[in-house]
Amino acid sequence: MKALSLSAGLALLAVLWLAPLEALWPAFPVHMLRHMGLVAVAAPLIVAGLPDRWADALAMAPLLAAVLEFIVVWAWHLPMAHALGRLSLPAFMAEQASFLAVGLFVWAGCLRAAQPLAGAGGMLLTSMHMTLLGALLILAPRDLYAALCGTAPDVTAQQLGGMLMLGIGTPIYLAAGLWLSAKALNREAPA
Repeated sequence: MKALSLSAGLALLAVLWLAPLEALWPAFPVHMLRHMGLVAVAAPLIVAGLPDRWADALAMAPLLAAVLEFIVVWAWHLPMAHALGRLSLPAFMAEQASFLAVGLFVWAGCLRAAQPLAGAGGMLLTSMHMTLLGALLILAPRDLYAALCGTAPDVTAQQLGGMLMLGIGTPIYLAAGLWLSAKALNREAPA
């Protein structure tokens, strides 16, 4: 099962990074699809498929991992940083690598936490900030990135990107947080 999970996670990385997704959608929804595919789908698959000692090496305190992930995600969604990631290949590579790294840290830290409730807290915190960022992108009255990226304003594409963030990230992190909460409660329940 571990090998299947790792293979699926690596295959998803290949699709996200090598498939010509820009031919299907505007740039911003593609950005969000890649972002959420990395942090919410590929990262947990990879963590679940890694040998235990490697996953343990990636694990950090769930709250610390969630805060680090918050900083990286919100920093790359600031207009100047986002434009840099869209217009410069080295910056794009740094953005994608940092998204994957913090995704691995969050999932390894939360899923491998000694206390499942701590892991649940990390997942729920991540769910909340992803939901907030997605909502801000949907509700923004103008395209936040077009001027800096040299593209025509496209609020609809930005809203679609926000909906992808909400539709992919929120339920995955919420479900993982609830699963870890149930695990903690079952572990503490008297026999």
